[in-house]
Amino acid sequence: MPFAAEPPFDHGHAARTAVILCNLGTPDEPTAPALRRYLGEFLSDQRVVEIPRLVWLPILHGIILRVRPAKSAAKYASIWTPEGSPLKVWTEKQAKLLQGHLGERGHDVLVRYAMRYGNPSVASVLDEVKAAGATRVLLLPAYPQYSGTTTASVVDAVSAWSARQRHLPELRFVNRYHDDPGYIAALAQSVRAHWLVNGKPDKLVMSFHGVPERTLHLGDPYHCECHKTGRLLAQALGIGADDYVVTFQSRFGKAKWLEPYTEPSLVALAKGGKQRVDVMCPGFTSDCIETLEEIDMEARAAFLGAGGRTFNYIGCLNDRPEWIRALADVAERHLQGWPTREPRDEDALRQRRERALAMGART
Repeated sequence: MPFAAEPPFDHGHAARTAVILCNLGTPDEPTAPALRRYLGEFLSDQRVVEIPRLVWLPILHGIILRVRPAKSAAKYASIWTPEGSPLKVWTEKQAKLLQGHLGERGHDVLVRYAMRYGNPSVASVLDEVKAAGATRVLLLPAYPQYSGTTTASVVDAVSAWSARQRHLPELRFVNRYHDDPGYIAALAQSVRAHWLVNGKPDKLVMSFHGVPERTLHLGDPYHCECHKTGRLLAQALGIGADDYVVTFQSRFGKAKWLEPYTEPSLVALAKGGKQRVDVMCPGFTSDCIETLEEIDMEARAAFLGAGGRTFNYIGCLNDRPEWIRALADVAERHLQGWPTREPRDEDALRQRRERALAMGART
């Protein structure tokens, strides 16, 4: 594969640092063709579906991509906003707020957002920050809990882009922050704010995105990190083991996934006499199809249909100030050692002199 064309190296160009906030992705619009493109990219990733390609691709293109896009498009349409997909809206806003917070702390960095699947792609954003002079790039996934299906897939996308670059920037990756004190505190504050208005429920349900159970046995730490997040959040809230439950949602296919499953758990709670539940999704840092449609619509209907009386969904962290501060803390820790501080006047003068000398040396 040929390397991408690049302009001649500029000795006098000021080096910059970039932070790329990476989320999973979203279709460009809530239509069947857009969902077909998006799902085709998403479900072709071997990190997501580990079935051998010779077996999986005929199923994907012959059955799933013929049937599922129209059904998924209807679900996306039910949560779409005038500004577009909620996931994209929130992720873009988080990136802008993160840029501001880091700037207030004296860090002169570019902050952009990218989607692992869909637009803007990881490769296109890496091209953008590199063209803007970034020689150091921190990849910050929007996934607090590490999983090979998500976090590692971001690394794969960066690696694929890197394979075509002649002049690579320095690269760093944040793998996890599932037990970060700021992240836990932000989650706790969102729950306390809800309880202050609505009171406490019979049970707090913490629903995380599911993955096949086999990944746990093959060494993926995701299951353990979800439970640690849940345990730390319960401690921060001062509630006991009987007051909350960790569940897993978004099962796909017939294989066994991490249990307990969210919707059957809610039905069981209702049938067991729990009249009110509060449901939150700590692993999602932006509200999206899985939280707004799957939980706040489908799971709500299941709980109420099974005899439950009150179902409250506690929204994702989105643009909560305490969350953006925590995100800035995570980024700042991983930026250590890179010269991100805005130069003082004398430093700026020295840098201009050095660039002028370098330009003179080239001529």
